[in-house]
Amino acid sequence: MKNIGLSFLIAFLFVPKGMAQNHPKFEVFTKETKASILYDAAGTPLDSILAYSLSEDIYGVTGFKPLVTKNKDKVSGNVIVIGQYQSELVKSFLNKSNDFKGFEKQWESYLLQIVDNPTAKVTKAFVITGTNPRGTAFGVYGVSERIGVSPWYWWADVPITKQKELVLTQNAFQSKAPSVKYRGIFLNDEDWGLRPWAAHTFEPEVGNIGPKTYSKIFELLLRLKANTIWPAMHEGTSAFFKIPENAKIAAAYQIVIGSSHAEPMLRNNVDEWKEDSMGHFNYITNRKKVYEYWEDRIKESKNVDAVYTIGMRGVHDSGMEGVKNNKEGAQLLTQVIEDQRKLIEKYINPDPTKVPQAFTVYKEVLDLYDEGLEVPDDITLVWTDDNYGYIRRLSNKKERKRSGGGGVYYHASYWGRPHDYLWLSTVHPALIREEMIKAYQANCKEIWILNVGDIKPAEYTMQLFMDMAYDANSFEEPARVKSHLNDFYASIFGKTDGKTIADMKWAYYDLAFERKPEFMGWSQTEPTTKTKQTAYNPFFFGDENQTRVTKYQSLENQVTSLKDKLPKDLQDSYFQLVYYPAKAASLMNKKFLYADKANSYGKQGRLNAKEYALKSENAFNEIKVITQEYNQMANGKWKGIMDTNPRNLPVFHMPTIEIPVGQSETAVVGLMVENSDQPNTAALTLPTYYPNSEQSHFIDIFLKKDAAIPWELQNLPDWVAASKTKGILKKDSDNERIQISVDWRKWKKNQVQKAQFSINYENKTKVVNLTIDSNTTAVAKKSFIAMEDKVVIYAQNFTSIQNKNPYQWKKIDGLGYSKGAMQAYPLTANPLKTDNLAKESPYLEYQIDLSNSDSFVEPEILVHAIPTLPITTKHGVRVGVQWNEEPIQIVDFTTFGRSEEWKQNVLSNRATKKAAIKSTIKGTNTLRIYLIDEGVALDYFYIQLNKNNPTPYSILPETTGRINK
Repeated sequence: MKNIGLSFLIAFLFVPKGMAQNHPKFEVFTKETKASILYDAAGTPLDSILAYSLSEDIYGVTGFKPLVTKNKDKVSGNVIVIGQYQSELVKSFLNKSNDFKGFEKQWESYLLQIVDNPTAKVTKAFVITGTNPRGTAFGVYGVSERIGVSPWYWWADVPITKQKELVLTQNAFQSKAPSVKYRGIFLNDEDWGLRPWAAHTFEPEVGNIGPKTYSKIFELLLRLKANTIWPAMHEGTSAFFKIPENAKIAAAYQIVIGSSHAEPMLRNNVDEWKEDSMGHFNYITNRKKVYEYWEDRIKESKNVDAVYTIGMRGVHDSGMEGVKNNKEGAQLLTQVIEDQRKLIEKYINPDPTKVPQAFTVYKEVLDLYDEGLEVPDDITLVWTDDNYGYIRRLSNKKERKRSGGGGVYYHASYWGRPHDYLWLSTVHPALIREEMIKAYQANCKEIWILNVGDIKPAEYTMQLFMDMAYDANSFEEPARVKSHLNDFYASIFGKTDGKTIADMKWAYYDLAFERKPEFMGWSQTEPTTKTKQTAYNPFFFGDENQTRVTKYQSLENQVTSLKDKLPKDLQDSYFQLVYYPAKAASLMNKKFLYADKANSYGKQGRLNAKEYALKSENAFNEIKVITQEYNQMANGKWKGIMDTNPRNLPVFHMPTIEIPVGQSETAVVGLMVENSDQPNTAALTLPTYYPNSEQSHFIDIFLKKDAAIPWELQNLPDWVAASKTKGILKKDSDNERIQISVDWRKWKKNQVQKAQFSINYENKTKVVNLTIDSNTTAVAKKSFIAMEDKVVIYAQNFTSIQNKNPYQWKKIDGLGYSKGAMQAYPLTANPLKTDNLAKESPYLEYQIDLSNSDSFVEPEILVHAIPTLPITTKHGVRVGVQWNEEPIQIVDFTTFGRSEEWKQNVLSNRATKKAAIKSTIKGTNTLRIYLIDEGVALDYFYIQLNKNNPTPYSILPETTGRINK
């Protein structure tokens, strides 16, 4: 935590703002008082862990380490009391006059109370108690966080706030129960971070992920008010139960053990199923061996606090062996579940409905479930995302009534088709909030598991996910997620720098939402393909390539500038949480975007192609440098935790750059304007300008041979502004990009429609044509116009909206390319019928004025949406699209399996569908989007008036009538 430089800290714990002076105070450490810590001798080992942990936290803040004891006779003065609510110790200290009605029955809740003179020797008691040991832990670690010890003090080296004295102010407080019952993480794909770090740096005595590592993870989980672990399970990682101390540590920390979708009955198949001696993992041909394999673990885990994964898949993340089709698979799974339940009944509890169980509906298992598989009502249905953040299915009306409830398994890291993202953590917080709150509203409140990969660098994502799981209701408003990001960084770096960092991180997530760093090679895996040129066009749309480079460079400059200003004690934390992710993402983008320019410019014969090739190579090398720095920081604490090349995929290699050599080029100088990839045309024509817009279009003038060539713009109208009017092309400056814009105040004096100027170079003159389209100046503010035969509309900026309760369109702040998608609600309703949409369905309406356009070539509407998936089997991902009075066209964004369409959707975080336009009006046209399926989230629209024109990869600025006002 940031050292705020105070010598005296009063920690206000759950006290109304401005009212602290009227509430009980508890002196932990002052000149006159030194508190001690008493924990329940009859309690669980976690009580002892918490007592000593709190003592260390207080020591970290004040330099004073309280006495810790379980002997009531040894304490006097001010005492912090830790224990379970039902314990005799806690009852002897609590103020009986307080009414804690219903508290004892709450799941994992805690209570805080200051009691004066509870015994003859104790002056004040600060009681921290829970309805179970984990509830107590959440109370203790909540106090720790508020006195200045971040949950990330160890895992992200967040410094502890230093104080000379410490006083707590606290009303009697009773927490509510967590929103989600089982909340935790899945350690996965740990081969490139957590395992090598544990094996060689943190726990070399085990040479793997063992009890020492798990104890640190379990402490982090409790500090985040989480309670569940799916242990690491990749090949090379020792199975959790193979090291007996692992389970003992879990029991001590009261952590619930589960296992992934591919590991039924707490078994790690990859490490524990030995095909040579045990045969195939096939329940048809080898049922006895498989059954005994499960039976052994059930016996072993009899006293383990666990959620048992029910069902069966292949040994490692693959379909069941031995079944020919879904029908056979469903029938076999029915038998598997029945047998597994009998094992639970025999060894764990005669009533298996009392034992937590989960059926994870992952990949092909969803198809088996849809085949009619009956899962016992008390088993939790754990729905999954598509591995890229979009939940494949949620509970329908009937499933929401299941006694076992629903849950979600969600990815912040993934290995597999169409491409891994194991390196940097970039799933957008706005997307996580949208998907998980959608799940919560569908009564999926029993289990939430986040695949965090190696934990690092998914620290913030993990914090957000666990805070949502603990208190989902506070995230109902979309804007909350951005304030949560701000709160997180402010708690570490202070209010001012925290706000700056939160803004930088939001920009980091926005850029990665458009294309993750790991996807910048435009390659795929399973099967693995070579990298190729990106879709960021270096010649059109203002140079998409350079626009993205510039955005990343701005982010890079900001994180570097702040890094240089922060105090030394914050440097390691800043490097891990902010600097490395932003810098590495920027460098990965530069590597590919500069390579694109090198290749594209090389084909045009530009001398500066070699310069961009060098820039690409420098970015590639710098990734290695900063990763080495990551693995050396904090005195080598994190050596081996970060890898520059997970799975050695092509995206992490140096891109192929081919610059033609030995061309028989006669021209020395080349010229090219924006929206053209053919240099040296007879005349140059800039893209059209529109009054009062902030448009700027470029002209490139460049050397093809080594020379010194003066150039100059001539006959430039006084209302035309140029970034540069003359210069000399030479060896060190062989390319000049001239930005041309219009000074609209000067233009209004003459209001000409066309103009010309020229570029003089090498005793040659090239004419440049410039056109103004002023046919849009009378367009209404809330309408849209065409620019360059394209209308760009952000869904959130509708001209009008017609909602019909309970069905309505709502804005989701921060989500999508447009940073504000419009989503269809309510999320728990059935879809609307499509036979009378015009009268019965809510709609968004957009007015488009086409007075300035008259040449149309098969015009069409490109509807861009967030690639969400159907909420239930009754739903699609449909909207109705109507142009003017034409018939409503039903557009469905639903994808199936791992189709190529789905792959492109998740790689770009965008789903696109087209709707034809049959007729247009010279004037105002109307576009309406009707609600059909709840959950659909519209992002933006392109109206292509000429179907043959190129479309950008990134989002363009809106072409709105507002620019003319």
